[in-house]
Amino acid sequence: MSDQVELTNPVELSVGGMSGHILRRGIHLAISFLPLLYFELGNDVADYVSLTLEQVVSAVILIAVFGEALRLRMGWTIVGQRSYEAKQVSALAWGALGVGMVFLLAPEPEYAYPLILSLSLGDPLLGELRRKGVSTKTVIWGGMIGIALIWATCAYLVETPWIFVALMAPICVAAEWPRLRYIDDNATMLLIPLAVVLVIDPFLGII
Repeated sequence: MSDQVELTNPVELSVGGMSGHILRRGIHLAISFLPLLYFELGNDVADYVSLTLEQVVSAVILIAVFGEALRLRMGWTIVGQRSYEAKQVSALAWGALGVGMVFLLAPEPEYAYPLILSLSLGDPLLGELRRKGVSTKTVIWGGMIGIALIWATCAYLVETPWIFVALMAPICVAAEWPRLRYIDDNATMLLIPLAVVLVIDPFLGII
């Protein structure tokens, strides 16, 4: 997320104003369904196009990369994007890369669901709390509670290891916090927690 977002109302930065902002939030929420589609339909789609599921995910990432390169070349922005994204990689492209990496490197329900839901639900929660002008302390605690509930729900439904419930709440919030100019928090909120999962998971069997 660009540092400009911290200095200006995100609604004002959104192409389409409030309608664009709502669309942007709606796309975020829609990302929640990607793990369901991946696990329920992914193999069928891969079989239909005579590829492995990993190849399908890789192809989608490549399409997103080339599509984003073309968009940047032309300087296009669409409704829901931020005005500054005409000159830098968009949040949508970063999100596509992050989700793709989750499916490639942690393609198990116990990790894919909470990692992606932490982005699709946690990021809008943090953003809307900031937009409402609440204190930084409230944003942090609200975000951590929300993300902890996501991981706890996944621990109950898809057997995510309970150790991650407390661990990922502060990590996901911290991963969203830096205002990096060229790397959107859609990437950091997925890739940093993903790295933590990949480091810790091999040791769970011996704890």
